[in-house]
Amino acid sequence: MEARFNYGDVEPDSLRVMLQLQSYVDHSGLDHSLLELMKIRASQVNRCAYCLDMHSQDARAAGETEQRIYALNAWRESPFYSDAERAALELTEAVTLVATLRVPDDLYERVRAHFSAQQYVQLIMAINVINNWNRLAIATGAVAGTYHPKAH
Repeated sequence: MEARFNYGDVEPDSLRVMLQLQSYVDHSGLDHSLLELMKIRASQVNRCAYCLDMHSQDARAAGETEQRIYALNAWRESPFYSDAERAALELTEAVTLVATLRVPDDLYERVRAHFSAQQYVQLIMAINVINNWNRLAIATGAVAGTYHPKAH
């Protein structure tokens, strides 16, 4: 497989804006491990091979366990996630598939049982950013296996 093109080379401002959004999420104070799990889960839903490869590597490099990464696609049936993580993963799926799943009131209440209103907005922004990255990678043909994580 070969990438169609590098969107950052073709339109540098697009990459700059995306990196600003990512920086906002990265500095939000949300748990880094949770953010990586959310990135992986959204990338699974969107079937973005490049982002799955990237965020699985990043999660491992940051100390996430193989068991939790491998079981993420079946998080509802797996005992490896906290109630707060479960709420965030369910929200990730709902926002990623918002046209069909919506974000029902009972999900909002489950998330708010673990996260403040400010954190709820930060979670939504994190979900939006990974969905944007997924769409950029898929539409431009980013090739899985070309990413190497930075040392932590």
